[in-house]
Amino acid sequence: MAKLSLEELRSLRGSESERLKKRSIHGRDTHVVVCMGTCGIQAGAKIVLNAIVDELEAKGLDNVIVTQTGCAGSCKDEPIVAVHTPTLGSVAYGHVDAKVAKSIVDEHIIGGKILESHKIDLEV
Repeated sequence: MAKLSLEELRSLRGSESERLKKRSIHGRDTHVVVCMGTCGIQAGAKIVLNAIVDELEAKGLDNVIVTQTGCAGSCKDEPIVAVHTPTLGSVAYGHVDAKVAKSIVDEHIIGGKILESHKIDLEV
């Protein structure tokens, strides 16, 4: 492996520092959880996760943290996305694809409206 110059190291530190800030929960009031169990991944959860992150970045939203979890226990509804906001509480969405993921960002997170067409009740 080639040695990096001091300037290259500083640049690398800066870019990695920005990436790590995206994972911090401090200063965030909205939490999006994408279920990434094996059935969720098979149903397209990775595409959904990427679509949500891309849309949040495109909209410049830094008050939202996106995490992933395992199985939600409702395989028939995968991919599943849960959104927790101060105003709407916790809402779970099923059968989410990239298009629905963008609608979740635009309508739920930004617009404050629940997407009734994809809302599901998870058994606890």
